[in-house]
Amino acid sequence: MLEAKVAYIDLTTGKITQRPIPDTLRRLYVGGRGLNAYLLYNHVPPGTDPLDPDNVVVLGGGLLCGTPAPSSGRCHLGTKSPLTGLIGSTNMGGFFAPELAFAGFHHLVISGRAERPVYIYINNDEIEIKDGTHLWGKDTFETQKLIREELKNEEVKILCIGQGGENLVRFACVRTGLKNAGGRTGVGCVMGSKNLKAIAVSGNRGLKLADPERALDYCYQLRKQIMSTKLANALAVDGTMFIWNITNTTGLLRLRNFQENRLEDWEELTVDKLHENYKLGMAGCFNCPISCRTKFEIRSGPYAGIIGEGPEYNTQMSFINAGATSWDTILYCQYLCDKYGIDVTEVANRTAWVMELYQRGLIDSQITGGLVLDWDKANEILPLMVEQMCFKKDFGALLSGTVWEAIDALGKESEYYLMHVKGMSNIASDERATPSLALGIATATRGSDHLASRPAIDLMHLPEEVLEELYEGGPMSSDFTSYVGKSRMIWWSERCYAVGDSVGTCKTTFPFFSPHMPKFEEWSQLIKYIAGLDISPDELRLAGERIYTLERMFNYREKGITRKDDYLPERYYREETKGGLPISKGKKIDRKKFDQMLDEYYALHGWDKNGVPTKETLEKLGLDKEPSHLL
Repeated sequence: MLEAKVAYIDLTTGKITQRPIPDTLRRLYVGGRGLNAYLLYNHVPPGTDPLDPDNVVVLGGGLLCGTPAPSSGRCHLGTKSPLTGLIGSTNMGGFFAPELAFAGFHHLVISGRAERPVYIYINNDEIEIKDGTHLWGKDTFETQKLIREELKNEEVKILCIGQGGENLVRFACVRTGLKNAGGRTGVGCVMGSKNLKAIAVSGNRGLKLADPERALDYCYQLRKQIMSTKLANALAVDGTMFIWNITNTTGLLRLRNFQENRLEDWEELTVDKLHENYKLGMAGCFNCPISCRTKFEIRSGPYAGIIGEGPEYNTQMSFINAGATSWDTILYCQYLCDKYGIDVTEVANRTAWVMELYQRGLIDSQITGGLVLDWDKANEILPLMVEQMCFKKDFGALLSGTVWEAIDALGKESEYYLMHVKGMSNIASDERATPSLALGIATATRGSDHLASRPAIDLMHLPEEVLEELYEGGPMSSDFTSYVGKSRMIWWSERCYAVGDSVGTCKTTFPFFSPHMPKFEEWSQLIKYIAGLDISPDELRLAGERIYTLERMFNYREKGITRKDDYLPERYYREETKGGLPISKGKKIDRKKFDQMLDEYYALHGWDKNGVPTKETLEKLGLDKEPSHLL
């Protein structure tokens, strides 16, 4: 069995406790996201204010993190979200979580509040809380550089916040390296509230595999399986942006907030243009066979000399949604968000929102502090909005809190135009033509979320027998505009992605875009050969159900989340798509059919008609006695 512990770190008292993770909890929650959910449910007192010292930040590497398992470098972070009041959950790549595993830890539970800025230093089994006063006010790039210099260790891996977290911006993120971000739900804000600037880790203990020969052989076979897919080869060339030309042509993007769904003048914003004028090469996270991260440099103009990694597809379409018309603007705005440690999606979505409000006359330059929020000025406005939101200056201060605070500030009429679910902004995709994707963002436990369940496979018109095999039942429709079988797609994907996030591998190697990627069967074998645990595929499916239901329980406990909260913004039901191919043009969500999908979805989970887990389901999953405080 892989020997990795959990460390409890109280920043108020300075007390640090280390405990082994019992195999019983591994079987129930695996690791990573699963154990994070368990630890949050057990260690966040009900009703805690997210910025209170009693809230915790949980950091978890997956069970297979740092091992030969392909793309096993993911780090999952959790808290009670200051953005939504729900379960805060975010996932990031890079090298931090593997280094933590090499130091002997899979999870950290951080509570309390330090009297002054601090950072945590983990050097193998030793954990120290160090003065971080000199780091306060520094951006995420400077912070990592200064800690490496102070520790005289260029190889130390660092997770940190920037000025966004220090300023308690509700959507502040956590960062490591040039580009990796735990971007959503505001974990960086909670770290800022605790005066916790960074966590640095250095480990050389190594990992002992249960069956090294079989583990290495099986991992090699999985690498070949992954790289045999068209998806992996597309990602290796273009990163996640490979899909943008397709989704834009089809009409599956959200543009000018929600007014259009296809960009007509798109030629200058293709990934080919990015490669031609900015690309330096490709990079990858720990043990990744794909390497999907574009390295870029802005070579001319006012932003010349800026270098970085990315952007992801979400970043590209988010800033285009807010009116960006050049790669310079997109790359520079991503650089600023990375530098200051704030969520790209929230910044871009809120900017697009207020630009539409300005266009419709619902706000004016008197409210915006003199800013003229015309769409044709977006390239100038976007970098300014990043700065204003991060530093809570001028008009941006109104947009740096929760969505409900922003609505209160700008008027009740503004709410109709703000695209969010449960307080978290939608990404810039348009799901009116894709009921499966619409259901996924509506029901996701952390708020609007394309990474909790999105079955992008649904867009590929695969034969229905292939879909029924993948999603383990039917009937299924290969028409992505159909409502048939889509609730099963979401239910199956929620369980699958929950387990993958708990194993600690990357969604590029999930059945997200390709049915040929590893899933329950392969993860079961990996766990056996690497960790020495016999957990069958069916037990993993049950673990996925358990994890997702516990997240739902957290939300029900904290905010009474039920069916009433599992709906889309009203515009999805009222306004039809205007552009795109014939298959996606003139579409809106059918409210009656959506309700039917919700009924089917709740039944698959074993929840009642109101979306609350039943007593029988809780007993079946062993959740009826939570919190159990076994760890």
